[in-house]
Amino acid sequence: MRVISGSARGHKLKKVPGETTRPITDRVKENLFNILSDTVVGSTWLDLFAGTGQVGIEALSRGAAKVIFVDNARLAINTIQHNLRHTKLQKLGQIYCRDAFRYLNRDHESAVDIIYIAPPQYKGIWLQILVTLDGEAEKFLRPGGLAIVQIDPIEYQDIDLSRLKMMDRRKYGNTMLCFYGVED
Repeated sequence: MRVISGSARGHKLKKVPGETTRPITDRVKENLFNILSDTVVGSTWLDLFAGTGQVGIEALSRGAAKVIFVDNARLAINTIQHNLRHTKLQKLGQIYCRDAFRYLNRDHESAVDIIYIAPPQYKGIWLQILVTLDGEAEKFLRPGGLAIVQIDPIEYQDIDLSRLKMMDRRKYGNTMLCFYGVED
């Protein structure tokens, strides 16, 4: 697990101890950032269920202005703090040890450009998060922003949303990335 590109390129990242997280593979992460391309530079991110923090750290390394990391596991928070210090990107990251729903309902600051959602698998949490975001999409996402969900393809199901619309869906082995934007 490493930073693929940008200012922290090549830095190895620490994993969260135990089996509670499922880090994104370098292949999927590289494809994600190839899709996002130039939209990363100067963007603000919300990394929900951040785990190791590697998606947000990759964004910072590639020029994102700010990433808010949210996870409710203390071991994950400690790992994110370590990885941000190790990559020297700690000044660009804010870390919250919170439940994702609590953060969205009470603690969030302002709309962001990209929300990355990688919740625990097989519990339908990704659907609940999308419903929460859909209720007040403009409060969470800036115009042109994206909510990106990382799930196992067997978890995928169509969801009826009023404001968010699926823009793209990509499958990489046992990982699926679903891209949602605010419908005009």
